[in-house]
Amino acid sequence: MNKIFKINKKISSFKKIINVEGDKSLSIRWVLISSLSKKKSTAFNLLESEDVMSAIRCIKKLGSKVKFSKDKCEIVGNGLNFNNEKKLVLDAGNSGTLGRLILGILINSKNKIKLIGDKSLSKRDFSRVTIPLKKFGANFNASKNLPLEMRGVNNPRPINYLEKKGSAQCKTTIMFAALKSKGVTTIKAKKSRDHTELMFKHLNIPIKVKKTDKKFDQIKVCGVKKINPLNYRIPGDISSCAFFIVLTLLSKNSQLLIRNININPTRVGIIKILKMMGGSIKFLNKRSYKGEKISDIFIKSSKNLKAVNCPTKYNSSAIDEFLVIFLVAARSKGISQFRELSELNQKESPRLKWASKILNLMGIKNIMTKSSIKIFGNPNLNLEKKITIKNFSKDHRIFMMSVIAALTFGGKWRISDLDSIKTSFPKFLKILKKIEHKT
Repeated sequence: MNKIFKINKKISSFKKIINVEGDKSLSIRWVLISSLSKKKSTAFNLLESEDVMSAIRCIKKLGSKVKFSKDKCEIVGNGLNFNNEKKLVLDAGNSGTLGRLILGILINSKNKIKLIGDKSLSKRDFSRVTIPLKKFGANFNASKNLPLEMRGVNNPRPINYLEKKGSAQCKTTIMFAALKSKGVTTIKAKKSRDHTELMFKHLNIPIKVKKTDKKFDQIKVCGVKKINPLNYRIPGDISSCAFFIVLTLLSKNSQLLIRNININPTRVGIIKILKMMGGSIKFLNKRSYKGEKISDIFIKSSKNLKAVNCPTKYNSSAIDEFLVIFLVAARSKGISQFRELSELNQKESPRLKWASKILNLMGIKNIMTKSSIKIFGNPNLNLEKKITIKNFSKDHRIFMMSVIAALTFGGKWRISDLDSIKTSFPKFLKILKKIEHKT
């Protein structure tokens, strides 16, 4: 059933302290890595979204045992030597991270495994991971889209691979497959989020990471015979708190403290970009946890926001947050420019196109190409018209961007597919209600 979310007025000023749910990238990686250990792994603050639950269902089909209690999740995997005696069908749901990463784990499957997903995921390109996995020895049916059928190889051979897209999913898929090979796999990878590398180092998996130049890292991973269990307290997701950061910046006389957020340097592009635009954002109580950097984030309403010619070096570390960055550009004085963003159209929906469409509906002039957008900001825009957002392929980030736009620019909004947030941020509206609630 398509649930409609209605917003008829701007949010009032607020001063609040919140927590957001566990990081989705870390949650899915923890589930998959834990499935490779024969000992019990425990996670606290695991994100219980549809994407993560899809990962749980997949590893259970592969033989892992999973137990949830009030505040934790425990997984006992079946080790590295995966042996499927019959053909299996695994459903990745809406999750591109799960769909791509799990193929690396399946590199040594003995029988065919069929991977399926929802309508949105089935449109996305999987060739970025099937091409390197074929080099390990895996076989796939001809399609680059789901459904995919894969047959693994008994003895995956180590490979050398050049990853040019800055895809952490591609890089991690190769790293997972490398664990099951005999020898050293070498990846020259365009810089992207490095959660997997940090987890491998914490688990004492043989890995070497060397910066070859400003844009690329060289990663070497050795095959192993066993994986240690991974006990983890998952920090909050900066992609989730991005919506509330922008909500605060664009609201009058407001401030917000968000506790315990993962500020991995490969994920904080949004903070660097928003500070360039005049956003008042501070990191407080910085600390380290199992290789990851954690911090509280303090945000204040920001007047006199300015346009930005966004450096492309931040694209990878802000790729999931550009939709709300565009809203700040819409409120800023001047013309903002964002380039080399074709990867945005490879997400759950063509996000660059949708951003342009929503800005047009708001009355914000913009010029979009296949990989760039120029936004003509209007600091004085105050909407009073009706705006309807629908048919966006149930993309959770389009839904949440629209909610933040409605609460900060005004107007009467009708936003479809409320349930889309269940894929990544099921408590989004609950946290928003807490911010709005007057104490």
